[in-house]
Amino acid sequence: MTPLATHNQPIVGGVDTHKEQHVAAVVDAHDRVLGTEFFAATRHGYKQMVAWLHTFGQIERIGVESTGSYGAGLLRYLNQAGLDVLEVTAPDKTERRKRGKSDTIDAENAAHAAFAGIRTVTPKTRDGMIESMRVLRTGRKTAISARRVALQMIQMNIVSAPDELRELIRHMTRMRLIRTLAAWRPDLTGYRDVSTAYRIALKSPARRYIKLDDEIADYDAMIKTLVDELAPDLIARQAVGYNSAAQLLITAGDNPERLRSEASFAALCGVSPIPASSGKTHRHRLYRGGDRAANSALHIIAIGRLRLDQRTRAYVDKRVSEGHSKLEAIRCLKRYLAREVFRLLRDRNQAINRTQIAA
Repeated sequence: MTPLATHNQPIVGGVDTHKEQHVAAVVDAHDRVLGTEFFAATRHGYKQMVAWLHTFGQIERIGVESTGSYGAGLLRYLNQAGLDVLEVTAPDKTERRKRGKSDTIDAENAAHAAFAGIRTVTPKTRDGMIESMRVLRTGRKTAISARRVALQMIQMNIVSAPDELRELIRHMTRMRLIRTLAAWRPDLTGYRDVSTAYRIALKSPARRYIKLDDEIADYDAMIKTLVDELAPDLIARQAVGYNSAAQLLITAGDNPERLRSEASFAALCGVSPIPASSGKTHRHRLYRGGDRAANSALHIIAIGRLRLDQRTRAYVDKRVSEGHSKLEAIRCLKRYLAREVFRLLRDRNQAINRTQIAA
């Protein structure tokens, strides 16, 4: 659609993102749709989109879907252009059922949401060291999955291998088995023989396992360095390991100031208490949403504190004596841990900002 008019009025944009192209919509100060248009998902397309939006008036803000995937490039471009960007979450199912679904409708819904300030959050900037760490952890996760598959292939082949071959290796420890298989030099021309074919099939995943093991170690070293630089106070806390600290940093993002309070961080980590009372029963349950990986990281820290810290054990025992289950007591503990982590991240972010201002 083409612009209805050119004004200096405030306008709000909305973008439905896809792999090859994005769909933009614009609404005026009265939340009326002024136009929609398709743009290529390239830097030139982003430039055309911003120019097109400016033909309707002054851009107040833009709501963008999927800023962590298809909309990541657009988010970086809009941030560099100094525009206010909001991430728009999925529309209400009832509203979608009424209006239907298309790329144009989704873009208009994004614009309406950004205009009203509903279903919107401040997106992660994804332009700093934490984004680097997120990418490295993703690579590490895939390497771990591939290593697990290689080990499963070895174990499956051993189960069905000829007796003389199976008896030779079946009682070895894991790493001794891997090194033994990787050191084999079977005759590749003898693949017609069953025993030789098994040796070839066992050698390959064993070498792959060792290579992936080295790759994971490299990832761990890089992630450790980043965590030490970004949050030395967090990693110094009891029972906080590098994997848990890295996940909590990734959840907060490169711009943790977008989290207005410790309650918002707790909700983001899925540890906010939700009322679940009925009749004479008065209780709370844990919030089921949020970042489940961050929730898992807090749970690991909580279990570690419960084993190592006397005050934590006393707190859980007190909760249990009050009638709570041990699981409910751990849920309460995770909420306190979220508060502790949020304050550490906030103080670290303020220190970084002061350093940048002084420079």
